[in-house]
Amino acid sequence: MNSSSQLSEKPPEGDWLITIAASAGGIPALKALVASLPHDLPAAVVILQHRVPQPTESYLNTILGRAGTLPVLTADEGQTIERGRLYVPRSDLHLTVTPQKRFSYVDGRRIKHLLSSATPLFESAAEVYKTRLLAIVLTGHGSDATDGVQTVKAHGGLVIAQDPVSAEHEGMPQAAIKSGAVDFVLPLDAIGQAVTAIVQGRPLRRGASTN
Repeated sequence: MNSSSQLSEKPPEGDWLITIAASAGGIPALKALVASLPHDLPAAVVILQHRVPQPTESYLNTILGRAGTLPVLTADEGQTIERGRLYVPRSDLHLTVTPQKRFSYVDGRRIKHLLSSATPLFESAAEVYKTRLLAIVLTGHGSDATDGVQTVKAHGGLVIAQDPVSAEHEGMPQAAIKSGAVDFVLPLDAIGQAVTAIVQGRPLRRGASTN
């Protein structure tokens, strides 16, 4: 378990990557979270929202772009990950992160019935960003991302789960919590503030629930 005193120590060098997974009920939750992130966030953000598979840019880009101040881009094959950007993966392939901190898509079998699962993203990002990775699991059915958060934890990253009480659908955050890999269980309206504090190397405010 991570404590506020640990988070207040100077973090290792390098930019942060924030990976966010959401499914059913995710659009309103993501809008609220994105709106709470500052324009100068010292991190890159990847949002994987389960949706109907399609190879073209999603309406989700527009929705998230209007919700917050971070520029929203589709995560393209081979694209370099840059701080201060919010990336949305394609919905028909699994997104991964390469050792060179670039995006790469992989095709193949469905993972938990999904063509765009959070697990390959979380697992590959954990191997590259290690202690500079923050993984977040929001509302959704099923248990996607549960295997991924365990890899994040094993590599020294931090994991936040939305408090199931505040989630429209508790399946995904509850499964993540049951894995034992979650560091903080927070209501939706507290996650943005916690994210900002963590990547800026500041201690979390009192009242943040730990798992």
